[in-house]
Amino acid sequence: MSTATRTDAPTGTDHPADNHDLIRVHGARVNNLKDVSVELPKRRLTVFTGVSGSGKSSLVFHTIAAESQRLINETYSAFVQGFMPNLGRPDVDVLDGLTTAIIVDQQRMGADPRSTVGTATDANAMLRILFSRLGTPHIGSAQAFSFNVASISGAGAVTIEKAGQKVKERREFSITGGMCPRCEGRGSVNDINLAALYDETKSLNESAVMIPGYSMDGWYGRIFRGCGFFDPDKPIAKYTKRELNDLLYKEPTKIKVEGINLTFSGLIPSIQKSYLSKDIDALQPHIRAFVERVATFTTCPECDGTRLSEAARSSTIKGISIADACRMQISDLAAWVRDLDEPSVAPLLTTLRHTLDSFVDIGLGYLSLERPSGTLSGGEAQRTKMIRHLGSSLTDVTYVFDEPTVGLHPHDIARMNDLLRQLRDKGNTVLVVEHKPEAIAIADHVVDIGPGAGSGGGEIVFEGTVEGLRASATLTGRHLDDRATLKDSVRTATGAIEIRGADTHNLQGVDVDIPTGVLVVVTGVAGSGKSSLIHGSVAGRDGVVAIDQGAIRGSRRSNPATYTGLLEPIRKAFAKVNGVKLALFSANSEGACPNCNGNGVIYTDLAMMAGVATRCEVCEGKRFDSAVLDYHLGGKDISEVLAMPVAEAAEFFAAGEGKVPAAHKILRRLDDVGLGYLTIGQPLTTLSGGERQRLKLATHMGEKGGVYILDEPTTGLHLADVEQLLGLLDRLVDDGKSVIVIEHHQAVMAHADWIVDLGPGAGHDGGRIVFEGTPAELVADRSTLTAQHLADYVGA
Repeated sequence: MSTATRTDAPTGTDHPADNHDLIRVHGARVNNLKDVSVELPKRRLTVFTGVSGSGKSSLVFHTIAAESQRLINETYSAFVQGFMPNLGRPDVDVLDGLTTAIIVDQQRMGADPRSTVGTATDANAMLRILFSRLGTPHIGSAQAFSFNVASISGAGAVTIEKAGQKVKERREFSITGGMCPRCEGRGSVNDINLAALYDETKSLNESAVMIPGYSMDGWYGRIFRGCGFFDPDKPIAKYTKRELNDLLYKEPTKIKVEGINLTFSGLIPSIQKSYLSKDIDALQPHIRAFVERVATFTTCPECDGTRLSEAARSSTIKGISIADACRMQISDLAAWVRDLDEPSVAPLLTTLRHTLDSFVDIGLGYLSLERPSGTLSGGEAQRTKMIRHLGSSLTDVTYVFDEPTVGLHPHDIARMNDLLRQLRDKGNTVLVVEHKPEAIAIADHVVDIGPGAGSGGGEIVFEGTVEGLRASATLTGRHLDDRATLKDSVRTATGAIEIRGADTHNLQGVDVDIPTGVLVVVTGVAGSGKSSLIHGSVAGRDGVVAIDQGAIRGSRRSNPATYTGLLEPIRKAFAKVNGVKLALFSANSEGACPNCNGNGVIYTDLAMMAGVATRCEVCEGKRFDSAVLDYHLGGKDISEVLAMPVAEAAEFFAAGEGKVPAAHKILRRLDDVGLGYLTIGQPLTTLSGGERQRLKLATHMGEKGGVYILDEPTTGLHLADVEQLLGLLDRLVDDGKSVIVIEHHQAVMAHADWIVDLGPGAGHDGGRIVFEGTPAELVADRSTLTAQHLADYVGA
């Protein structure tokens, strides 16, 4: 059992109720936790530290917060629980002293194209009510200003019963919505490239349709052959106007094929519904490639991207329409709302002012309410979720934060620290998973988990004060005061990427030359225009590999081997050596255990109760059919290979009977980014945020390109891992690559060959280049916020 001595346990008082001032966890075994026991003080700020993958999230989110939420859900009736997510009890012996947990994590906000910052925070709902009451001319209720409600009307005869007799009456109805009829409230319209939909020289039976999933061998083949609207053996080029119109545009129509009721829909309505109505970034890679090939998205000409109907845009308050209000920078909108003085809507204005001021207080005043929520970074999404809790009257609540300083400039971290202290000082328990020393420094209590990552972690290695951590011999304690130094000499650029007149988002006609052949760091406060400049003006060029902060998508069947493409050369090697089919060595194909379908576990659904997963008794969790495990490569079967850590697998595939150069190359990249401890068959769903970021980095390092763009690669990285990342960046540059890093971490800035600093502020106060030069020149300059913080960091 892993335990640690408490140095600051609160003392009890006379009243029995005052003795419950600890959250007690005993015998936690979730994921890699090794029978962990810990006692956390309530109404204090506790920071959890440790290398990425050590078990911080397993303890905080998957044990403490998960059990709190499960217990709250159990207070509802079985009927209500049926509509709620099923949460199983964490694998822990004792969890005592829990309070209501509010989780503020870094999960990206919904990628629904209709979701905006305004709709996600209810600011839009309040604005709609405001305009429906005060807007002139008056056009209707609040839904008349909603881009999610269409205007519809109708009339007809209805039969009603009066005094025992049925009477027919004519009734009319109408709903006034604010949706733009042209773009249906999306703000953009698409033009379809028909040549990417089908090959007109072929017939349908010759697989003319080139839409992913529209195979003529399955249900679509049955529908197209049996619909009767056209001849599936005739080339599409020879279709009549009527046949082509039916193929492309026919609205959903009920048909009967071989006695089965089916629905036929034209190709364009089908892809509009299934692919084009979704956020492109949420689609699978091959679907996204198809959408980019087949559709061109442009701003809606009727509503100019506001998503609103002409009537909704015509109603104004003091000359400002709701479209203008949503387009404003939130800090400006807050000032406009403060100037409104109307007693009839005073409670509404008070709440709206508080919400908008919270955006500014939390450092998001540079956003606008019309910004699609799916475009927010992980840090921005987390701070947007925090807005609901600022100023809340609730106390004795447990707030759980996942790296709240992600995406924040050092200048903004002090503001975030103040917000965390405010939540604590109101009598709340604040639990924070964090790597930044500036955020660790404000902790009342620190829990350090380690000593390593994965199977090498999962233990409490220190528990106590920040001073105690600093004096301890743990990895975090040793690196807490690490400070990078400015390089003695910087590399000389081999050329430059020219950017002229960049005006994406808040950029104000920026002209800049990004040096090539060196390590360039682009910095500036959050919202200053860093991502707009690099992703908007550099990322789309030939030979540029952009690694953004987008989440890795994968089911429990996905693992590092499938995600990186590592499994393919391994399967080929197994098939070649044993002289059998490739498909046998996939747990998602012919090689799957027939009992568990390659899952390794059997899932039992228990309705409103948490489902139960039990290890498959046939394959014993190995996921493969027993016959497949008789085939070996280098003395190991496929399940044994997938159970290897990256470092061990790299040695196995480097030489001898198991030599597979293609697999060894991928494994070396995984080892280079610090994932040597990760099991190659471990489900992606069990990886931490930092591990996923580095997995994505390792995957993209294999792409052919001369310029690499990395967007905040230190996200989720422990202080000890930052040094390894800097070594990796140096190797990329020494190999002849140009590396551009968007980053706030001072260690990365100090290590750069060239710095481009944007600012001076955020939103319309930023978007300009405020400094270009070497780190030493920036420190000597001290004219920008970045310069001041970097100078303090290096002790200049």
